[in-house]
Amino acid sequence: MGPSAGVTRNTLRQQIADALRDEVLAGRLPPGREFTVKQIAEQYGVSATPVREALFDLSAQGLLASDQHRGFQVREFTVADYRAMAEARALVVEGLFRNPAERVAVRPEGLASIRRRAAEAVRAAKGGDLDVLIGYDLRFWRELGQFVLNPYIADFLTRLRVQAWVFAVHRLRRDGMDENVLWFGHEELVEAIARGDHEQVHAEMRSYYAHALAWADRLEAREAEGNGEQNAEGGAEGNADGPAGPGSAMPPQSPESPGHCA
Repeated sequence: MGPSAGVTRNTLRQQIADALRDEVLAGRLPPGREFTVKQIAEQYGVSATPVREALFDLSAQGLLASDQHRGFQVREFTVADYRAMAEARALVVEGLFRNPAERVAVRPEGLASIRRRAAEAVRAAKGGDLDVLIGYDLRFWRELGQFVLNPYIADFLTRLRVQAWVFAVHRLRRDGMDENVLWFGHEELVEAIARGDHEQVHAEMRSYYAHALAWADRLEAREAEGNGEQNAEGGAEGNADGPAGPGSAMPPQSPESPGHCA
């Protein structure tokens, strides 16, 4: 394989991974959706090799689950997963700012772009534009991550943020967005960082994680209530029809291929 062929394949691999990640983040590939390398390769009209590599890349990022026999599946994150993500990010950021002179280097020339990302994220959040919000929010945190001197920590934080949005997107589309769910502190956080006000940075981040964990509490309560109602209905059906009565088995699901990526 010549150098140009390798570059082409790597480019396709990245393009396919980016497109599928966008589909997942937009909620067009919902949690649990299954697909194969062949389906994606046919959809894009490319060979299986770059598709397989792209899907394994997304699996390594925690967005897909892979099975040797069933192919790939969009990962389903639970409320417990989301809570763990928020707590992990809080612990890492807390550690970064214990001695920021050794772990964080704020570059003034990068702040203008981050301020724009912050303003656009807040505007999208208040306007209820979820697709725009996700894009600007991810850019905001990714650019802030460039101030972190340890690239492995920066990459870890970015991956957790993407995973958190994968968890959140279909719930936000289902339940709607308001100030009880979304956090609007992007601009306050970046200004605290610009001033070198580490105490205020900690305060803003504590507010951010408290907001996330409060939403997790409400989701857990809602899911517990829903499970209780389902159990009550199931008990009533069982009494009427017996343990093997109607509705006791799930009908088989036909495989679906993912929609076209924008």
